[in-house]
Amino acid sequence: MNLTTYFQNFFQSSQSSGILLLCCVVISLLLANSSAGEAFANLLQQRLGPYSTAVWINDGLMAIFFLLVGLEIKREIIEGELSSFKNASLPIFAAVGGMVVPAGIFAFFNAGTEYANGWGIPMATDIAFSLAIVAMLGSRVPASIKIFLAALAIVDDLGAILVIAIFYTEQIHWMYLLYSALVIILLIALNRLKVTRHIYYILPGLFLWYFMHHSGIHATIAGVILAFTIPTNASDTEISPLEKLEHSLHTPVNFFIMPIFALANTNILFKSGMVDGLFSTLGYGIILGLVAGKVIGITLFSGIAIRTKLSSLPADSNWTQMVGTGFLAGIGFTMSIFIALLSYKGQVDIQDEAKFAILIASFLSGLTGYLILIKSGQKQLSN
Repeated sequence: MNLTTYFQNFFQSSQSSGILLLCCVVISLLLANSSAGEAFANLLQQRLGPYSTAVWINDGLMAIFFLLVGLEIKREIIEGELSSFKNASLPIFAAVGGMVVPAGIFAFFNAGTEYANGWGIPMATDIAFSLAIVAMLGSRVPASIKIFLAALAIVDDLGAILVIAIFYTEQIHWMYLLYSALVIILLIALNRLKVTRHIYYILPGLFLWYFMHHSGIHATIAGVILAFTIPTNASDTEISPLEKLEHSLHTPVNFFIMPIFALANTNILFKSGMVDGLFSTLGYGIILGLVAGKVIGITLFSGIAIRTKLSSLPADSNWTQMVGTGFLAGIGFTMSIFIALLSYKGQVDIQDEAKFAILIASFLSGLTGYLILIKSGQKQLSN
């Protein structure tokens, strides 16, 4: 095998992106706790034009990631796994359970304490890392489970963004939200007029990102909104604009944007006091909320929805895989850390304790989910 063929196979492998992402996590943690840690942190705060490097990565590049996920979800709603109401409604019920139960567990431990404001921390799912682990599993997991997790994580993130906007944002700039609404109307009009060239959507999408960013609401939502306005209609001889854009984004997102995101967001400096936080009500609330609350909420609410005939299990899946998926949704990581920073502004020690608890909880959830899904996949293959 020559070098060109090797790289072609690497970039085409669904597992490669997940492995690369985890390697970047390890590199970032090592960098943060080495002599280069301070220089690395300063690099992330270095301004590139109007924003810091970290903002360009977390709000800019990640909007492109959300655009890709949004395109995949829309395609599945139109013609795939989510095309029926029963299948499309299940991720919504699951996401609600995956937010309510973890928040309740955190509140149980921390109501009336100095940590009470952090109830939103275990509600979040880090869609990037959870999907990366699913990608590593390859064909061991049915496509329907991957779509279910992606849809669940999108709803979960939208819920987290809503929680941040209502409870953690100091000021909403309504004029920028109005500008955003006008851009959305324009995008919908372009879709209705059957405009198919990508450039006519991308340019308004850039304005939508800018207005969302300045409104006080997390700008990555612009990527999802833009995705749902990209046309799916195509002639008999052409693939749709949605599928063309989706195909063109896969490689840059999986092998450029996601690794950079991992490098920038896992540079956690370990401090001596962090471990103490694991044995406080803060640590109990975060760890039990993410590790236990997520899987309980997702499976419980999914079970109720399926039992009442409102939803049905994803195709070719079973309850063991649903439990494994519930654990993967407990990877709160960057989104949970973001909420923790907002919850405990100016309280650096509490922020550090929360970060470490989130890191431990996300690792435990991810490892448990991975082991359950790989075991379930082996059983299916043997049968």
